[in-house]
Amino acid sequence: MAQRLLQEIRMSRPFSSPAEEAFLNLWRSANHLQQGLIELLRRADLTPTQYNVLRILRGSSPEALTCGQVGERMVTREPDVTRLLDRLEKRGLIERTRDQRDRRVVTIRITPAGLESLAGLDQPVADFHVAQLRHMKTGEIEALIDLLEKARSS
Repeated sequence: MAQRLLQEIRMSRPFSSPAEEAFLNLWRSANHLQQGLIELLRRADLTPTQYNVLRILRGSSPEALTCGQVGERMVTREPDVTRLLDRLEKRGLIERTRDQRDRRVVTIRITPAGLESLAGLDQPVADFHVAQLRHMKTGEIEALIDLLEKARSS
């Protein structure tokens, strides 16, 4: 099996360790799986990171979240959450308000337009995820989930 990744990335020397091979396989697989999602979201004029923020805000609704809380819940770390939120706010997908008790605290909520945007993506994204892994059995997917969670626990 190691030969397949070596061929895909046109690597002429063997991997230095099974850990390197696993890491590069994971990285390559994540990139491969993400490409289709990028295309799907592009049709809605969203990036995967923007989509992630909207889902986070929908999940917390009707409660607002702070910028820090949004950052903590993101699937991938975003170094500049503020600029990301700026772009979503300009499009009317989120709204920010200053806390009345502490003006330093800014809270974020999803708008009806943001909810509508997500609603139009829910089924296509769900179908996309199923299609991506349709060649795998349920037990294999569950084992993959367990292994990925174990890898992140280090």
